Amino acid sequence: MKARLGYLALALALAAAVAASLVGQFTPLPATDPSLPLNVLAVRGLSALATGFLCYGLYAFVVAVLVERVPDRRRRYNVRNVVRLLFVLAGAVTVLGALTEQWLGVLFSLGVVGFAVTFALQQPLFSLIGWVYILVKRPYQVGDRIAIDGTNGDVVAVDFLVTTLWETGGDLVSSNQPSGRTVTFPNSMVLATQVANFSQEEFPYVWNELTVQVAYETDLGFARELLVDVATDHLGEQMADGIAAYREALAAMNEHPERVKFPVSRNR
Repeated sequence: MKARLGYLALALALAAAVAASLVGQFTPLPATDPSLPLNVLAVRGLSALATGFLCYGLYAFVVAVLVERVPDRRRRYNVRNVVRLLFVLAGAVTVLGALTEQWLGVLFSLGVVGFAVTFALQQPLFSLIGWVYILVKRPYQVGDRIAIDGTNGDVVAVDFLVTTLWETGGDLVSSNQPSGRTVTFPNSMVLATQVANFSQEEFPYVWNELTVQVAYETDLGFARELLVDVATDHLGEQMADGIAAYREALAAMNEHPERVKFPVSRNR
């Protein structure tokens, strides 16, 4: 579907470019401003349409041909967002340049506007920086279960400015089950508060304690052996891989603390 939209946009861009070329050959038509005849205005408008359709067509083509082939779902989501941002910026510059035919002036104006926006919109700017930080350092990704600023949930979207969670727990349910609510917070929060990740890609499991009540007359040795056997049958291999990965990470931290990174567990 994305590829078809891309081909359609490229065809419309070609048609607009051809129409602009044909209109530009006409005799100048009178207008309110003598310096801008009607056919010149039409050429600029058609050129802007052509560049806009061209940018969208290239974006759709890149997403369909390259981005969608990224095997990892999380990395594919991040790459798609980066490509979209780059094409939006490129499209804005090319469309304004086609309308005004003052490419250097457009770039200078965007620089001045960006400088002013830096002071006027500090919070959105910090959120955009937080988005870049999330892409680079990956404190969490789509699909991770995290806790941030007292809120627990599964990450379902990481946009340019905000992150969206499916809440788990909270004041509606007493367990770690989804509550049905979505929670949205600005990406700038990752720069100012701690983030707890319960399912990071390199180390996907956490240890938890499960309390089991037994009667006073219970054979504690038998009960302990039974619990260990059941846990081993269900989680033995995963637990062994997790412990091995954790020990390897601790050893790496002792040798090279500046380069420590959890290795991928063998069961993944």
